[in-house]
Amino acid sequence: MFQVQVRLLDISRLARHIGAERQAALLARAAREREVMAGRVLWNVNSTATGGGVAEMLAQLVAYATSAGVDSRWLVAEASPDFFAITKRIHNWLHGSPGDGGELGRAEQHIYQEVTETNLKELRQRVRPGDVVILHDPQTAGLSRIREDLGVPVVWRCHVGKDESDAWTERAWEFLRPHLEPADVHVFSRESYAPKWIDRDRLVVIPPSIDPLSAKNQPINDDTLLAILVQTGLLAGRPAAGAPTFRREDGAIGVVERQATVIREGSPPPLGTRLVVQVSRWDRLKDMQGVLEGFAAGVALRGGYDDTHLYLVGPSVERVADDPEDQQVLAECAAAWGRLPEQARRRCSLVSLPMHDVEENAAIVNAIQRFAAIVVQKSLMEGFGLTVSEAMWKARPVVATAVGGIRDQIVHEEHGLLLGDPTDLDGFGASLRRLLDDPDLANRLGRAAQQRVSERFLPDRHLLQWAGVLSRLGLG
Repeated sequence: MFQVQVRLLDISRLARHIGAERQAALLARAAREREVMAGRVLWNVNSTATGGGVAEMLAQLVAYATSAGVDSRWLVAEASPDFFAITKRIHNWLHGSPGDGGELGRAEQHIYQEVTETNLKELRQRVRPGDVVILHDPQTAGLSRIREDLGVPVVWRCHVGKDESDAWTERAWEFLRPHLEPADVHVFSRESYAPKWIDRDRLVVIPPSIDPLSAKNQPINDDTLLAILVQTGLLAGRPAAGAPTFRREDGAIGVVERQATVIREGSPPPLGTRLVVQVSRWDRLKDMQGVLEGFAAGVALRGGYDDTHLYLVGPSVERVADDPEDQQVLAECAAAWGRLPEQARRRCSLVSLPMHDVEENAAIVNAIQRFAAIVVQKSLMEGFGLTVSEAMWKARPVVATAVGGIRDQIVHEEHGLLLGDPTDLDGFGASLRRLLDDPDLANRLGRAAQQRVSERFLPDRHLLQWAGVLSRLGLG
């Protein structure tokens, strides 16, 4: 178990995006929580420091809370490949998917408990009476026992789930239930994700948020955007002006130096390309292969869209510690790409982004999303889908599936286009063509999407809701 060092983020910097009234409410609540949490540490524990939305949100929330005067720290639990195979299975089952086809029986419970006990010993050495512990997702559920050991308040935060329970979700919750019952409060992204046995008086719903000033979401000009995409090998040519730079969280200027690893036919597309993009982890529930096949049939193999290219973008599979399936999913996508007709292969690329520098990676994602003509999130299941809010914040038109937390972000025809059936590739292709053929509609949806994120999915709302959780624990 190790502590992630997070640079502080002054909450006053949010004022330009949330306005004076919201900023005043945030500062007033921060002053109150400083008094409540004086002498206490707010511990957050998850299973990875990089890769995926949970790590990104933790970096943001811990940084803002600490700068506001609340001693907030972030620990990453240590685990074995066998443990992560089990928790990935739980992740899939909670989404109603059989995943790798394995079991969650006595052997798996033994591995889970063994890893949990090792991390629990380390956690006991760090946490002191009066502290507060927030545990994130199934990997940390067993650490709830620290409440019984030390008498400290414990919150378990779940970012995944399925609106309607089924045999898979029930079996996953049966596995987790004995580990979760000690927790004082359970936090979900949607109320419908919580199993029936969780006491509704101990349930809090908190949707995620994005940081508008992070390297992934900060404004960048067109010259810088193009310079980043050329530097990473994602666009051909040499921009006449601009450097591939971005602003780091500490205010320093970073430079994008590394290139992406790309599976493609021929050279990168030119600067004038209309780009359709999905940015996701290499996870079957993100349905990257479905996006590939739907774009090929619905756009690439049709006349009139020769200037349009698809990028399926994910992290380097060597750098996401808690996902044992990512290499296999990328290989499956590569095989599906190889089976496409040559005309379609030339218009589709699989992109793995470098993860050596998390902020550099975020800057590349920022440039890709801002350059995109359309951003896609065609998930089969989705806990929330932060990439949707990221694209909406950048005023990009979004085509997404009407599943999970995506429905909380987009109202169909108002902030984007939603697919009722995630497997409807014909409907997916038709939605892409509709936006490509109607720039006015794409612009209208993009502008409305940006306003939606400004109102609902920025950090001040998220921080205030977490302050409310502290109150539920009797601390505020």
